[in-house]
Amino acid sequence: MRSTSNPAFRNLPQGGYGGGYAGFQPQAQGYQDQGNPPGYGGYNAPPATNDRPMTVDDVVTKTAATLGVALVVGIITAVLVLGRTISPYPPMIIGLIAGLVLSLVVIFKRTPNPALVLAYSAAEGLFLGAITGIFESFAPGIAFQAILGTALVFITMLVVYKTGAVKVTPKLTKWIIGATAGAAGLMLVNLLLSMFGVNLGIRDAGPLGIGISLLFIGIAAFNFLLDFDMADQMIRSGTPSKFAWYVAFGLMTTLVWLYLEILRLLYMLQSSD
Repeated sequence: MRSTSNPAFRNLPQGGYGGGYAGFQPQAQGYQDQGNPPGYGGYNAPPATNDRPMTVDDVVTKTAATLGVALVVGIITAVLVLGRTISPYPPMIIGLIAGLVLSLVVIFKRTPNPALVLAYSAAEGLFLGAITGIFESFAPGIAFQAILGTALVFITMLVVYKTGAVKVTPKLTKWIIGATAGAAGLMLVNLLLSMFGVNLGIRDAGPLGIGISLLFIGIAAFNFLLDFDMADQMIRSGTPSKFAWYVAFGLMTTLVWLYLEILRLLYMLQSSD
């Protein structure tokens, strides 16, 4: 499979039904490929539920469930924060730490676990809901704008990928991975310097801060192309259906980054008026 900047796809099986997925050998199970692409049917007998190849429907349903959990938890948390029923900081800290820990477990765990992925989504919903509540209290309506902007970017990049307007080539993949690593490095340097009282201004509401946010939004958007391409490769290679949870998790991590950057950008634009 092609390289990706999303850590969620690092431990995926290489190949699929015909490519050496440990624990499943199609010939041993008695399936005969009739010439259809793996992942789209074509066997004489239906595979076992736990071993059947991934389909587009698997990716859609698992992603919808993952996003649904995050959205419900996020809305409830934001409403409670805006109503001053709870302070935003406990859920924000708990969500941040729990999301980080759960994401590492999901990434390094060899077998996909739906409960872990959904728990990660709930933690991210808690974190994003608390932050959204804070921003919404200062700039009413910004949450809806950020959600709408995130959805539009996601749909746009899906259309771009499906129509082949931008081809995911090895060169583009390397560029996106490099840009993502550079963005992460810049944020780490900024965080470390801020601890010593040095402000680079890249997160301030000014021309530099707005430019950096636009750059990060662009990088996050292009990461969707790699996510879509990886999911497409997994489907075509006949990767077992349970790995659709990894796809959902990978898309969720990119959506979280994109949403935060759009939320920050909208706030900076309103603050600079």
